[in-house]
Amino acid sequence: MEEDICPESVSKVNDPADLLQFLRIEVELESVGDREETACSKNVMRKQRNWERRLEAKKSKRKEEKERKKLNRQNKGVTEPQLSKRVIKAITKERLEEARGAGQRLCVDLSMTDCLSPKEISRLACQIRRLYGCNKKALQPFRIFLTELKEDSLLYKECVRMNDGFINYLIDVTEESWFHLFPSEDVIYLTPDASEALESVEEDKVYILGGLVDETIQKKISYTRATELSVRTARLPIDEYMVKRPNPKNFHSKILAINQVFEILLTFRETKDWTKALAAGIPPGKGYMVASAASTEIINSPEEL
Repeated sequence: MEEDICPESVSKVNDPADLLQFLRIEVELESVGDREETACSKNVMRKQRNWERRLEAKKSKRKEEKERKKLNRQNKGVTEPQLSKRVIKAITKERLEEARGAGQRLCVDLSMTDCLSPKEISRLACQIRRLYGCNKKALQPFRIFLTELKEDSLLYKECVRMNDGFINYLIDVTEESWFHLFPSEDVIYLTPDASEALESVEEDKVYILGGLVDETIQKKISYTRATELSVRTARLPIDEYMVKRPNPKNFHSKILAINQVFEILLTFRETKDWTKALAAGIPPGKGYMVASAASTEIINSPEEL
């Protein structure tokens, strides 16, 4: 541009050829700047178009999901009116408040967070959110306790940061230990290292989940804590109802996230069926499958035909 050319520099150029060369350099510099600006604009426009496509895809997916649910209701002959979100929220709140009064008790023991890294603390906060979300949807929600959770702890801060409305959760949060809250004879501490398999979910018992994430390296932490306090321990009946699923990495793990264990307990309370409960809560990536499904695969296997 003309205003970018220094008049003093032009006056020092006496040779017409030199002047032409000088102006050519200025034009070339401007061209490079224009190309860079154009490239930047194209990147911005491309990102904008990608974002708009993703947004449109999400809207389309939500619309299809609504249509699918509507069609399913029609096929099932469901004629009752749909409940509004406000009504559903009120019903959910009423159920959770009733559970806090006389519901089946379940406690997350958060006394072992010193064993967790900051990344694992964030994962645990995320699992607490999922656990609560699962409880909200239940027809028979648990009464949930979070014990030894201090307001000045990193976990509490992460729960507030990551979980919208955490301080308003309809759960019991306390700095006290579960050992001082419940009679030891009423407690069953769930740990994968226990020898006893859980046979049922008893209404008068308090079920304790160790507040550890499924990638924690240390072994038998929750089991050691429970045995030191002389309380009953139990494990989910994975060995009794499931078998190892063949996979390329030969990976099989019974270590579950607290929200996965919670979903299994919740499903068992509703169905009284361990096969359905374990299938609902244990992801395929853990390398296990229910025994009945394994039998079906064997029957349908090409090697057996």
